[in-house]
Amino acid sequence: MNKDALGRHMMGLGLAALRGFASSPLAQKVGLLAPTERLLYTGAKTTVGAAARVFKLASGKAQRAERLPAPSTKSDLFDPSVSEEQALLREVAQRFAREVLRPAALGADAACATPEGFETSLADLALGPMTVPEALGGAATEASTVTSALLAEDLAWGDAGQALAALGPVSVAAALTRWGSAAQQAAYLPPFAETVPPLASLALSEPRPLFDPLELRTRAVVRGNRYVLNGEKSLVVGAERADYYLVAAELLGHGPCLFLVARTARGVTTAREPALGLRAAGLGRVAFKDVELDTSDLLGEAPGSVNYAHFVARSRIGVAALGVGVGQALLDYVIPYVNDRSAFGEPISHRQSVAFMVANLAVELEALRLVTWRAAARAEQGHPFEREAYLARVLTTERGMELATNGVQLLGGHGYIKEHPVERWYRDLMTLTTLEGGLLA
Repeated sequence: MNKDALGRHMMGLGLAALRGFASSPLAQKVGLLAPTERLLYTGAKTTVGAAARVFKLASGKAQRAERLPAPSTKSDLFDPSVSEEQALLREVAQRFAREVLRPAALGADAACATPEGFETSLADLALGPMTVPEALGGAATEASTVTSALLAEDLAWGDAGQALAALGPVSVAAALTRWGSAAQQAAYLPPFAETVPPLASLALSEPRPLFDPLELRTRAVVRGNRYVLNGEKSLVVGAERADYYLVAAELLGHGPCLFLVARTARGVTTAREPALGLRAAGLGRVAFKDVELDTSDLLGEAPGSVNYAHFVARSRIGVAALGVGVGQALLDYVIPYVNDRSAFGEPISHRQSVAFMVANLAVELEALRLVTWRAAARAEQGHPFEREAYLARVLTTERGMELATNGVQLLGGHGYIKEHPVERWYRDLMTLTTLEGGLLA
């Protein structure tokens, strides 16, 4: 393994993760103890609160935009194995999900919000620095769609609502890194490299049946040297708290585009609207009434510079990865339950109907995982991936409902009470079937 590359990526694990790594034998074995200590010092810089941030485009001639390359691979073939570096990242994410997200899940679901101090606790993961290029103050040297999907899966195992709240803002940073202009990157990306990144949300879904992200009713028109935005978005993560939104809208004469819109802009109104599941993400509606935007608020260099089809496909991969994580949590809970629960003098897992149902859950979950990973791998390798992303989305919708329903049935009456988390996972999976654009892989 390249030690310098690993050292750069270890910065993205955050202070707590770095402390654990620095004390491990691996750090000394690969010669990363000293670099890790330096990263710990760098990570201890002063935090800037999200409320105090002001995003201003730099004046004068902008430099070229920073684009992260995909990880170098020896083959274009689909390889479902994870690298040593990804394994380290997953270990940190899984520990965070187990020790932070899972214990707080019930209270966060009831409050329809993340726990107090949630944004500060996310500093242990340093998701923002992992997304921002080094030239803009971050730690990212490459963009890995597979790694993003793995992190979404592992965090969703702890709690999908909190995972969505954690990953939603950095999804905006990922979009800025991938498609933003040099001026937009200089204005918006550096704050994501801080200990507590700004709150930002993707706004794609619209409140209507059978919503199609390729047919938007949120519209923008050119009026003089400005854009005017009208429409409404639903299922927006942290709708009432976000500093700004990345809004998908149909630009008259140009097709779907993405706009950066501040929550405080004139004509923007928000409403809390908890969904059936994913309640910890603080989902809500955002309405836009004659919102005037500068031409610089259009993501990218010009209309059409953002590959909107890829934006939608990447969001579908992210949602599917969340579904895999919730499904894995459900399966991990159901197996010991049916082995411990006895009826008629024997564990209920000895009944063929129960054993077959559990086996089917495992099969369907693994199918969803492999399709999601394959879509992420093709996106990372630069191959066409819209078809695979769509298949992952369809499987999330169909198999997610099956996983959720069978999980509840296996617990019988216990599947409907909050003493067991299966009812919450049921609601989370059902909500994921309707979610579009909450997460970008």
